[in-house]
Amino acid sequence: MSSRPVNRRRGSQHHVRPARGRPGLVIGVTGSVAMGKSTAAALLKFLGVPVFNADATVHGLMGPKGKAVSAVAARCPGVTGARGVDRKALGAKVFADAKALKDLEAIIHPLVRAERERFLSQMALRRQPVVALDIPLLFEGNNENLCDLVIVISAPAFLQRQRALARPAMTPARLAGILARQWPDAKKRARADVIVPSGIGKRETLRRLEQLLTLHRSNRR
Repeated sequence: MSSRPVNRRRGSQHHVRPARGRPGLVIGVTGSVAMGKSTAAALLKFLGVPVFNADATVHGLMGPKGKAVSAVAARCPGVTGARGVDRKALGAKVFADAKALKDLEAIIHPLVRAERERFLSQMALRRQPVVALDIPLLFEGNNENLCDLVIVISAPAFLQRQRALARPAMTPARLAGILARQWPDAKKRARADVIVPSGIGKRETLRRLEQLLTLHRSNRR
């Protein structure tokens, strides 16, 4: 695990004095597509850390009776039904249409922010010492200041591409489009407080995350 000695966001070494209405430590988990971010977030949950999953929240907002369904239907007719938003049909409409994508983001992002703030408030009421925000576009969306510590999950480019193209409906063209909207891995690594490699096995990723949590607990004493 690579880490910086000083946390830029709060000016302390992997430990912060919690702000009022916030949990003790907010960890941001991010990384480019197919880098293993979701696996790392799942491992944090396994270690007892509550995780806000931005992608899962979007799925819920677009699912049956989701809060975003009516607005998405108005902007992109023909992509909704009894099961909510047909994400494949929606993707086909916005993939090559920058204006439609921007309009969609204007619908979804405020709803995701509201759910995220609700999560943080609930965790603060429970006096949760550590929580994680799983946000794929954390840097791109200027959300790093929500976090006391940012972990970037990273893997070699060849492995990233192999993982991505193994996903259903993924094509080289679609992958290129996704990567064009994300910061390069090297830029994310440069902005990270902690870099956790995911290309050497899940057990090692788990060990690195355990190490990070142990360090935080020791700093609280």
